[in-house]
Amino acid sequence: MTLVSPSVVQSVRAASRQLVREFGFLDKAIAGTDLSGSGVHAILEIGLNPGLTAKDLSARLKLEKSTISRLLKSLERRGDIEQTRSTSDGRAFGLSLTKKGQLTYSEIDRFGNNQAQDALSRLSGENPENVAKAMSSYAEALQGSDADREAVQTKYPIVEGYQTGMIGDIAAMHARTHGPIVGMGATFESVVSASMAEFMPRIGNPLNNSWSVLDGSEVIGSISIDGEHLGNNTAHLRWFILSERLRGKGLGKSLLKCALEHCDRHAFDEIHLWTLKGLEAARALYETNGFDLAEEYVGDQWGKAVTEQKFIRKRQ
Repeated sequence: MTLVSPSVVQSVRAASRQLVREFGFLDKAIAGTDLSGSGVHAILEIGLNPGLTAKDLSARLKLEKSTISRLLKSLERRGDIEQTRSTSDGRAFGLSLTKKGQLTYSEIDRFGNNQAQDALSRLSGENPENVAKAMSSYAEALQGSDADREAVQTKYPIVEGYQTGMIGDIAAMHARTHGPIVGMGATFESVVSASMAEFMPRIGNPLNNSWSVLDGSEVIGSISIDGEHLGNNTAHLRWFILSERLRGKGLGKSLLKCALEHCDRHAFDEIHLWTLKGLEAARALYETNGFDLAEEYVGDQWGKAVTEQKFIRKRQ
């Protein structure tokens, strides 16, 4: 593995963030459409690969099965795609664009081509072919990190249910991670510990569960579903946290997948979660998995006035 200077790494990261912003991925809709980023990519992949299955699309977009299912249902309701049973495998369905979907595809393709052409024409002192090769090489290198993620998840297994010491471990991670936002001190950690202490005796009830990432016997990541707290067939997603040293390696996605699959099995009408404004990586993960921002307000339950956000994921 080639060692790269920190300044180069920071430059690439800064450019990547700018690309995300310029492409509009921080907005609700992108590419001149009213579609989300995942919707735009789904239309492009299906348009480029007629007959693609939902499983194939899941792998290409790196989205969970339940998320892909929700996405495809929304695109069907829009009239952009249709699913046809495969002639070679009666259990699979091939995806294709309708006439309306082909028009949507053309609009997205034209928007992307114009955006790229405009940017490339304004390059100063750079060969467009070299830029294209460099971007392709970098994208392929990112793709190669999948094997590293699998190795990490083998080293740090995800286990289900209560783990000895998890209340203290999880409360400590929350305090160290969010303390700078809510204010360092005993209040925030005490509130987290108290709420977990109330939940853990109920963790074995069918509607509730928790999943933790372990490093030996230490909990270094966790997520819980409280299916009883809110009532009305609504699940409460709680205490989603991951040690900073393991972020960006796919473990957060795996934890969230466990929680969402539990909710889907129990057919909750909605999943609610509350978080702090400013945690953009977490917000992107929530929105990618079907959560929408429902409310934003200033609260002081943590000992300091902070902006909180409520996200909701509805069952399709």
